[in-house]
Amino acid sequence: VHRDEPACWPVWPVASAPPVCCSCCALGLRVRSEGRGCDAHQYLGYPCGHVFLTCCEEAEEVEEVEEEQAGPRQIPLTRKQKPRPTSRPRKGTCYPPHQCTAEAGRARCSCFPGFSLKTDRHTCEDVDECATSTHGCRHGERCVNTVGSFVCEPQVTCPAGYQLRNDVCEDADECALRTHNCGTGFACENTAGSFLCNPTHKCISGFTHDSYGNCVDINECSSLSEPCSSGFNCINTVGSYSCQQKVIMCSHGYHVSPDGATCVDIDECQMGTHRCRLDQICHNLPGSYRCDCQTGYKYDGLLKICIDVNECWRYPGRMCAQTCENTRGSYHCSCTAGFSLASDGKNCEDINECDQNPCNQECANIYSSYQCYCRQGYYLKEDGHTCEDIDECSQSIGNLCAFQCVNVAGSYQCACPPHGYVMSANGRTCRDIDECATGTHNCSSGQTCYNLQGGFRCLSFDCPHTYKKVSDTRCERNICPSSSLDCQKSPVRITYYQLSFQTNIIIPAQIFRIGPAPAYSSDHIVIGVVKGNEEGYFGTRKLNSFTGAVYLQKQVREPKDFLIDVEMKLLRQGTITSTKPLQH
Repeated sequence: VHRDEPACWPVWPVASAPPVCCSCCALGLRVRSEGRGCDAHQYLGYPCGHVFLTCCEEAEEVEEVEEEQAGPRQIPLTRKQKPRPTSRPRKGTCYPPHQCTAEAGRARCSCFPGFSLKTDRHTCEDVDECATSTHGCRHGERCVNTVGSFVCEPQVTCPAGYQLRNDVCEDADECALRTHNCGTGFACENTAGSFLCNPTHKCISGFTHDSYGNCVDINECSSLSEPCSSGFNCINTVGSYSCQQKVIMCSHGYHVSPDGATCVDIDECQMGTHRCRLDQICHNLPGSYRCDCQTGYKYDGLLKICIDVNECWRYPGRMCAQTCENTRGSYHCSCTAGFSLASDGKNCEDINECDQNPCNQECANIYSSYQCYCRQGYYLKEDGHTCEDIDECSQSIGNLCAFQCVNVAGSYQCACPPHGYVMSANGRTCRDIDECATGTHNCSSGQTCYNLQGGFRCLSFDCPHTYKKVSDTRCERNICPSSSLDCQKSPVRITYYQLSFQTNIIIPAQIFRIGPAPAYSSDHIVIGVVKGNEEGYFGTRKLNSFTGAVYLQKQVREPKDFLIDVEMKLLRQGTITSTKPLQH
C-alpha cells in the first residue's frame, strides 16, 4: 500500500520498542481480507489503532488483477483491486523508527530519510551525517548530529585564557593546569582569562621583590616624581632616602628664588631701580636693562635726549601709498580725491562712487572716479549724470517702420493701419489680412471676393452675350456662324484677373505676364492695352516672340482702382487668334 505520508512515525527508542507499526498494519490488512469491518481500531490504542485503520481502509480499494501469462508470479496490487480472501499478509517484524508498506499482500520495512536499514533488514539506525561528511554546513559552522538529521551551529572561538566546554567559553585555570610561568618564591593566583604571580613572603618598607622573589632596595630618588621640595637635593639610603638643602650664590643682576632652588633675574624696569629718562622706555635684559627711545624718536648723542624722527623724510615713498604727513613721534597717511585710507592706515583704496548712486541710470566705477552711462534709447545730457529719451521716429534717417513709428520711453514701436493689417513677426512691417481666405468679408453669394492690401472687393463678372462662362473668372467664345466676321475677329476667351500693388512702388514695375499655353518657337504675339489706360499709368512690352508683359510706368501716389483691358493676339501657322485678359 503506497501513501503520500508514512503509516507510522518514530515514537520509541530503537532498542526497547515492540514491533508495533508493521504488526498493526498487517492486522488491518488481515481483518479486511477476511471481510470484517474496520471498526476494531476503536479498541486499539494510539498509534496502533491509527495504523490499523489506515491499512484496513487502503485494502478496501485494492482489487486483484489476474495474470494473463502462465506461470506463478506475484500479483501487483493497484487501486480499485481487492486481494483474494485467501490472501493473508504475514505478520511484519519492522522496528521503529521505520515505515511499513504492503507489497503483494506482504508488509515491507524501509527507513525514513536520515536512517539506514541494518543488516537484519528490520532495524533502522540513525545516519551520522557529521561523521560521513554528508551534511551541508558552511565554513565557520560545525555539524551536530541529531536523530534522523543534523544541525549547523556557529563555530565558537574562545579568546586567550579561555577554553571551550559544552559550547561555552570558560576561564582556563592556568594555576590548576600548571600552564603558568611563576618562578620560585611566587605563588600562582588565577584571574579571569589570566593569572598573577604573588610573592610567597612580604618585604619590609623601602624594599621590593625582584624577578626571583628576593627583597631589594627601592631608589626613591629615581622612582618618585618629587621626593624632595624645591631647593633640596635627594640622597638615596638603604631602605629610605634623605633631602639635603642646596647652597646657591647668584651673580649681579640675579637673586635667589623664594624656594632657594635657583637664581632668577632681577627686573629693574618693574622694580623702578633703572636710570632711564622720562621720555625713554626701559627694557629688561637678563641680569641688566636697556634704555630706548620711544617709537618715532631717536637718541641724540650730542644733546643726550630723544628727538622726533620724520618718517616721511627718512623713508620717502615707503610709509604711505600716497600722501605722508609727519606727526610728533609718528606720521599720518592720507589719500587724494577718489580714494580712501585702507584699514592698515597706509594704503589707499579706490572709492566706488557708484554706491552713492550719482548717475540717473547706469554707473561704471573707474580708478579714482566714475562714469555715467545711459541705457539703449537714451543719451547722456551735458551735466554728465542725467539721461534723456531719444526720439527714434524723428531722428531716424531711414524708415524704421513700414507704416507708422510711435516713440516710447527708451525705444520706439511700429504701428499698422487700424483696419485690414496685422503686425508681422519682425515688429516693423504690416501684413495684409486676407479677408477672402479668413471668411471675414461681406460679399454676397453672387459676388466674388478679391483680397486687396488693407481690404477686399466684392466683384461680379458677367460674360458678353456671345460668350459662355466656364469659371468664376473666365468666358469662352461661342461657336461663330460662318457668315459673322465680327464674331470670328472677337477674342477666343476673356479672363478676369484681380491684381494689387503698393503705392509708391518703384517703377517701372512688371505686374502681369501673358502668353499662349502651350507655346511654340514659331509663335508670334502682339500685346496692348485697349481700354482703361486713359491716364497712361500702364504700358506693355514684348519679352520674346511668345511672351508679353504689362508694366506700371507711372507712380501711383495714393490708393486707386483701375480697370483695364489687355488684349493678346497670337499668330500661329498663318492663323490669328486673340485673348483678352481684363485687369483690375
